[in-house]
Amino acid sequence: MSREGVGMSHPRWDDAYTGEFPSPWDIGRPQPVFIGLAQRGLLSGQVLDAGCGTGEHALLAASRGADARGVDVAPRAIEIARGKAAERDISARFDVGDALTFADMEIEADTIIDSGLFHVFSDEDRPRYVASLASALRPGGHCYLMCFSDLQPGHQGPRRVSQQELRASFATGWQVESISPATFEVNRSFGTTSTRAWLADFRRT
Repeated sequence: MSREGVGMSHPRWDDAYTGEFPSPWDIGRPQPVFIGLAQRGLLSGQVLDAGCGTGEHALLAASRGADARGVDVAPRAIEIARGKAAERDISARFDVGDALTFADMEIEADTIIDSGLFHVFSDEDRPRYVASLASALRPGGHCYLMCFSDLQPGHQGPRRVSQQELRASFATGWQVESISPATFEVNRSFGTTSTRAWLADFRRT
């Protein structure tokens, strides 16, 4: 789910899905936060799951009638996601791609899901990522973004993100609808079963 230093030249992202270096974010089911959004009918229309990992959130949206597409830099993650879609008989598209270059993929989404991707980008790449999201999202569309929170104690895991950083990153071309405390569920390879997060709703203006 997370991609630090995202780029197609990072084969180590495949390692997170081979079992040798298990990803703590791959819990085998959607995050409860996104299940809640789906239950409210918010994951609808053409949905892009940015940094989709093994596809649980794109599959969740597709199972509720959305035209869902997942994109991830790790080929192994996309292979697993496609296998899940076939096994569950759910129609969803999965592609290998870089989240910094959605403009090159000719994506037009009504809704974007980001579950644990924003927080892995460097300060230099954050503007590129936000611009990439904007290129893929129709005006009026929503980006639902969950990232690691600066309220999480300790230093393990991805860099912490503050509300102020989120607001600053989406200050131009976006309306901040809400930013609220949330919880990431993680597998035990992280040393705990949950971490503190922010859930943000950004609307493209």
